[in-house]
Amino acid sequence: MKRIIILALLVLGSVASNAQETKKITAKTAKVDGAGMVFANEVIDYGTINQNADGKREFVFTNNGNAPLVITNAQGSCGCTVPSSPKEPIAPGAKGVIGVKYDTNRVGPFTKTVTISSNAAGQPTKVLTIKGNVVAAAAKS
Repeated sequence: MKRIIILALLVLGSVASNAQETKKITAKTAKVDGAGMVFANEVIDYGTINQNADGKREFVFTNNGNAPLVITNAQGSCGCTVPSSPKEPIAPGAKGVIGVKYDTNRVGPFTKTVTISSNAAGQPTKVLTIKGNVVAAAAKS
């Protein structure tokens, strides 16, 4: 009886694992008609970082369409979040980077967004998220 239960759990775990892997691959390789934009990650977690640490991070994306992708705007949710985006069109199949710099002078937990506007088919606006916690620098004696 124990063997049957163990075997059943192994089979179910294997099937669930394979289904999730297939979904990930399909989402990343799906082609669209027109320009497309697929991000490797839509959330960047800074974790716990020190005050005044380097706040620069990058969102990497791929144009999964058959037309050039043009980023028309990148806007942070506040003045403490400054995004940068490619000025040139991103060719089909090529990768691009959305840079973001968070002002780590501000102590405490944060969750901010960057809104990307583009000519991507079906999703011309994309919201990316950064989050983390800035801890105060140790007092110098």
